[in-house]
Amino acid sequence: MTAPAILPSRNEDYGFFRAMTVFPLRDRRSAEVWALASCMIAEAICAASEDEMIGIRYFLDSRMGRHFADDVVGNMTGGNIGLEPAIKSAIRRWQDWHISRQTEREEGIPAGLPYLTGWVQHFAVAAAMAEPD
Repeated sequence: MTAPAILPSRNEDYGFFRAMTVFPLRDRRSAEVWALASCMIAEAICAASEDEMIGIRYFLDSRMGRHFADDVVGNMTGGNIGLEPAIKSAIRRWQDWHISRQTEREEGIPAGLPYLTGWVQHFAVAAAMAEPD
């Protein structure tokens, strides 16, 4: 079984992509950072389908993706660590948090899910519902 393909950003002016473009990464282009983060998130949440990869893309392109990028940048500047460990640390933190009852009521994401997994699934479902028949 082959791994699902990494999908490019559809919103380079916002979300994770934009945040990583503004942050000066001397040795990496934003598209490379996007692909790395997408791959690491896919591995962390055990993404095995194109729908889940679409959810990762929509997550990273969203306001939540911008918050995730802020966490990555904070790890790099505050902890003086490289990009990959910074992404890994952000993933671990987001997976350690859990969806609250309030978020379940407001967004429909089941309470108790790991935060990152819940948001990626939320965006995958939203994308599937938005597709025309």
